[in-house]
Amino acid sequence: MPDALTSALDRVVAWAGRPVIPTQIKGGLSHRILRLDTEDGDRWLLRVLDPRVSAAGLGIPLDLEIVNTTRAAETGVGARVLLTLPGAVLLEYIDGPTLDAPAVRDPAMAEGIAEACRRLHAGPRFATEFSIFRKQEELLALCRRHGLGTPAGYEDRLPAVAEIEDALAARPPATVPCHNDLLPENFILDGTTVRIVDYQLSGNNDPAFELGDIAAEADFEPDMVDRLTRAYFGDEDPAARVRLHLIMSNITWTLWFSVHHGLLAEHAAAAGFDYEAEAADKFAQAVRDLDDPGFGSLMDAVRGRRPSRVPRKAPPAPPAPPKEA
Repeated sequence: MPDALTSALDRVVAWAGRPVIPTQIKGGLSHRILRLDTEDGDRWLLRVLDPRVSAAGLGIPLDLEIVNTTRAAETGVGARVLLTLPGAVLLEYIDGPTLDAPAVRDPAMAEGIAEACRRLHAGPRFATEFSIFRKQEELLALCRRHGLGTPAGYEDRLPAVAEIEDALAARPPATVPCHNDLLPENFILDGTTVRIVDYQLSGNNDPAFELGDIAAEADFEPDMVDRLTRAYFGDEDPAARVRLHLIMSNITWTLWFSVHHGLLAEHAAAAGFDYEAEAADKFAQAVRDLDDPGFGSLMDAVRGRRPSRVPRKAPPAPPAPPKEA
């Protein structure tokens, strides 16, 4: 085992006063995650943070991730923090199913997911700030500096990124503590309550990004974006803002996977995950939405030039009755 992991396990054993049985959990794309069991039935989760991840711009500084994890726990949404260690944190083991994309797309889950986000967003502010636009610039600079590959045509879309930022800046909301990386596997269903784990990219941000990121990661159809928006905000008016953030999630996390593939290639082998293919897929989804005929309507709605609910295509009018002779 790596020294950091061995050291963390030794400290947990000293804290617990009894041996633990570690089992590595697959699914973490950056850090090491282990389930720890004791012979008398206790079970915990150990998250061992890899400093190379934050050094590569793929996460916030490790000490601040632990701070944010602790603050999320105060809301009851994050796992309880049992012990903080140098570069690691021991957490409550949340006993329940980890969600996947079909589960998150289930309309019945919208209220539970929205409620989890509202609780997190109403909690203590995080120790970090987050902007998807600054993260996109940071990751692109890393790709250029290290000569990392990006999907063909990526830089041709940069003018659209600037236009989206300008539109969203027209009426900015107050920022709240956001997770910012809500792929389906970061939701766990604890009985009937949705819990949120893994605060690697957490920071105070626009709450509409949180919803747009969820929608991007689970590949929502527009109707499901509207449903989640309504469940969180109480109406669909911010849906255009959420949908623009959906696009920015895909544009930016395209580069996250490009950087991970280029700078931390050994993680891909350990995780059994194709980071390069994921980058291509996210960019394809972003291009799909940028080229959609309704993109201009989203921009106008967010700028306040028309009602923020983007109109649906009207059904064809019924044929007129025949004229009397």
